[in-house]
Amino acid sequence: MTIEVIAQKRDDQGSGASRRLRRAGQVPGVIYGNGEAKAISLDHNTLFYALKDDDFHGSVLNMIVDGAAEQVILRDVQQHAYKQQVLHADFQRVEANVPLTAKVRLSFINADISPAVKLGGKLISRIVSEVQVVALPANLPSSLVVDLSTLQAGEAIHLSDLKLPEGAELASLRRGHDLAVARA
Repeated sequence: MTIEVIAQKRDDQGSGASRRLRRAGQVPGVIYGNGEAKAISLDHNTLFYALKDDDFHGSVLNMIVDGAAEQVILRDVQQHAYKQQVLHADFQRVEANVPLTAKVRLSFINADISPAVKLGGKLISRIVSEVQVVALPANLPSSLVVDLSTLQAGEAIHLSDLKLPEGAELASLRRGHDLAVARA
């Protein structure tokens, strides 16, 4: 699934220019990496609702800036403290043949049918909600599924137990840290 984002190049920069963009219903942003940084503006409402989709955070996006397409990933989003307003977005260009490190969300399933919950009356603690994955952009998963259906009381699911797509690996396991993801 390819997610397409439409943006416009912007020439005005600075806090005053960003404030004018926000009043006009736009969000200032930047695309960086693999060349010169490019200042862009995006439609606020389109970006705001796209950010609610988990796949938007972990997928390679097709960014169209004034008709030219680039492959990017979302690196950072700044939101207002109490308003439902996106203040700024950072995107990083990706190359198809260069591995990248990205945060991938964990999706926990079957907690209600786990033997630890059904038989042992335990609660399952979700220790980690996202992990760093190193992969080529084509192999980067949008999320990882953690199946809790076999979790027994007193046991834990570790990073080494997660199923990754071919060609992807966890950054923590590269460093020798097999952390617990969930525990009953």
